[in-house]
Formats: sequence, structure tokens, C-alpha cells
Amino acid sequence: MSQAMSQEVPSPSREMNLEEAIQYAIALQRNNQLEGAETLYRRILDIVPGHPDALHYLGLLQFQRGRPEVAVELIVRAIDQAPDYPDFLSNLGNIHTALGNLEAAAGCYRRALEIDPQRADFHNNLGVLYRITGRLEEAEAAFLRATELDPRHFRAFNNLGMLYAAQDRIQDAVQHYCRSITLMPSHPDGHKLLGLAYYSIGQLAEAAEVFRQWLAEQPDNPTARHMLASCSGQGVPDRAEDDYIVETFDRFADSFEEQLQVRLAYRAPQLVVEALTAYLPEPAGQLDILDAGCGTGLCGPLVAPWAARLTGVDLSVGMLQKAEGKGCYQHLYRIELTAFLDQPAEEGAWDVILSADTLCYFGPLEAVTAGARRALRTGGLLAFSLEEAGPDAGPGHVLNPNGRYAHSSGYVQRCLTGARFGVLHIGPAVLRTEGGKPVNGLIVVARAD
Repeated sequence: MSQAMSQEVPSPSREMNLEEAIQYAIALQRNNQLEGAETLYRRILDIVPGHPDALHYLGLLQFQRGRPEVAVELIVRAIDQAPDYPDFLSNLGNIHTALGNLEAAAGCYRRALEIDPQRADFHNNLGVLYRITGRLEEAEAAFLRATELDPRHFRAFNNLGMLYAAQDRIQDAVQHYCRSITLMPSHPDGHKLLGLAYYSIGQLAEAAEVFRQWLAEQPDNPTARHMLASCSGQGVPDRAEDDYIVETFDRFADSFEEQLQVRLAYRAPQLVVEALTAYLPEPAGQLDILDAGCGTGLCGPLVAPWAARLTGVDLSVGMLQKAEGKGCYQHLYRIELTAFLDQPAEEGAWDVILSADTLCYFGPLEAVTAGARRALRTGGLLAFSLEEAGPDAGPGHVLNPNGRYAHSSGYVQRCLTGARFGVLHIGPAVLRTEGGKPVNGLIVVARAD
């Protein structure tokens, strides 16, 4: 079995043996060249139909492409061929966790640990599952066991920090985040979570100092730069930089839906589509619909019954690969939203533009609402979610310490009116939970005049 992905890529210009072909396909997959990797895995399986590595990695690739049910089928077949190989079981558990099949995930992790009880990453995975299901003492024990087996397992220290932060044991959380940073200073998770731990207890100066030190160590890191602006209020950009969005969501893509839907009770796509459908005709596949900032495509299946043409745009390749797996988008483009809307070919091209949890990465909304108005036909609908700003939002928008912008309803109404929209609906809603607390937002629907 392949214990690790090879760093050396064999030349495809000569004939490869089976092991070299597997390693070359894995390297393509790691470099996000998924079509080439999938073609090679399938050729290998044509030659050796039950090859367990090819089945396993092809399963992981299908998960990357947003096809989790296919991924499960392939990895189960790999396990049938190699039932005593624990990594297959652990990865199947990860996919079941992402799907919300938590009992099945727990069974996979436990079977992996029966085969190899000394694997720190398996204990860490089981700890994450226990944390999701509220079994906090068992989660703590699993994370601690992971750190005992591998004192350099920075993810287990991060997970202990998150567990303690959720229990308001902030000093314990800070201690474990610091340990994680010491072990892996170049990895963003520890820095970001340490800063957010200070933010959660109102110590914004300490949070800003964490991000300031991180930026000093990595001057080109877009996350460090954005989070420093968020917590210090200095150098606040008009919108989150493209590099920050790409880094954040490419890393988050594989666990995005599980994180938001299973752990954070995320409802923004459903809320936006519910508000929108009050102003739509009966669904008959008749409308040109743009999913602006489509992410993994959570809105797509909800609006597909109305779509003659459904297009998604996003900056994250990882997110777009997941959206492709939904099977409902005719076109998916990697491009920044306002750049897409400003293209001459998009003028008057759409009946509906919807956007769930994307405009929270914009401060001023004048440019994006003007772009949406140009891209919509007269009478077309714009629907989106925002996080709601408090009374001290200054010009109507503010960059919060969590890294997202919030907006006041009055400001949103002024932007829409100025862009020649008639406002149909602006209403409050709870978009998700964060740190055990509701995230208050706004759901907006407007018609192009």
C-alpha cells in the first residue's frame, strides 16, 4: 500500500509501471489537476479492477469534486480489497462526518483504531466526532491521547484549544493554541484561533497583537493581514483581498458543508432562497440564474427547478470543484464577483442573481449593487444575505473582529435605491451559530427598476 504521497513525479513521457502510475496520479491530485488524476486512476482500474489504492484515491478525488456518495462507494470497495488497512477506514470516516453520518463515521474510526491503536491522527479524528456530538469529556480524552502518542500533533493541540474555548476555558485554550503555533509556526490555524480566543473574551488589543506578530513573521500572509485589520481597525480594505478569500476557502473546501451545516446550523442559503421564491413564478426551468459566490453550491439545488441556465462564480477552486459535484450548474467560473458582473457580455444577461454569505466579505456595497443592476434585466431579482451591523457601524458597514463585514439595514436600502433597485424585503434572520451564539443577519430581496 502507498503509505504517503510521493514528492517526485515520474515523467509521463515514458512507460510507467503500476506503482509509478499510482504515484503520478496522486501527484496530479495533490496539485489539483483532478481530471488528469481521475483519468489515470480509471486506466489503472481498467487493468487491475480491484486495485485498492486506485479505488481509495479515486474515492478521495470524487469527494474533492463534490460527489460524496460516489466517494463512499469507491472507498468501501477499497476496504473490501484491503480490510486491514486503517487509513482507508479513517478517510471513509472523514467523509461520513462531512455527510453528517456520524454513527457510521464513529464506526470507521473505531475500526481503524482496533487495527492500529497507536495512530494519533485516528484518535484526533474520533475526538472531533465526539466534540461535534457533544461528548466533550470523551473528546478531550481522545485529543489528549493523540498528543501523548504524538507530542508534535499540532492539529490535536488546536482541537483541544477549540474544545476549551467552547467551554469558556479561555486560558486553557490560549495555552494549547500557543503550543500549536510553536509546533507549526507556518500553519495559519493556531495563529488565527489564538487571536479569535482573545477576541471572544473582549481582549481586542491582545488579538491584534497576535495577528501583528504573525504578519511580522509572514509579511505576505493575506490571512494575517486581514485579521490584523479586523481586530485593530487599521488598514481596513473595502473588501477582503482575493488572496485571503482563496486561502481561506480552498483550505476549508473539503469540510465546508460539514463545518457549517453540522456544527454551526448554517441556514443562509435556505433563507435567501425562501425569501426569493416569494417573488418568483411557478418553477418551470425558465430563468437565467447567477449564483454569485456559489461556494460549494448549496444554493444551486434549491433554485435549479427555476433555472433554464444556472451559472456559479467563485474565487476558490476547491469550492468550485464541490459545486461541480452538485450536477446542477451549466457553467462555473473562477473569477472575482464584481469583475464578472462588469464584463460587457453580462449586461442584462440575468433574471435572478442570488448570493448567500458572500457580501459579508465586502464593506462598501455600492460597486457590487451597481454591477448587479447592470447584469440584471429590468424586473430581475437580486437576493442576498448579510451580517447585521449594530448602531455603531459608522458609514453603515464595519469589519468585525471575526474577519467579516456587517451592514446596517438603512445603508443597504440606500445602496439598492441608488443602484436603481426597488427593495422588496429586508428582514432579520439568524444565519448560523458561532461560539454557541447566534449570528444575526439580514435577508434582502430587491427588483431591478
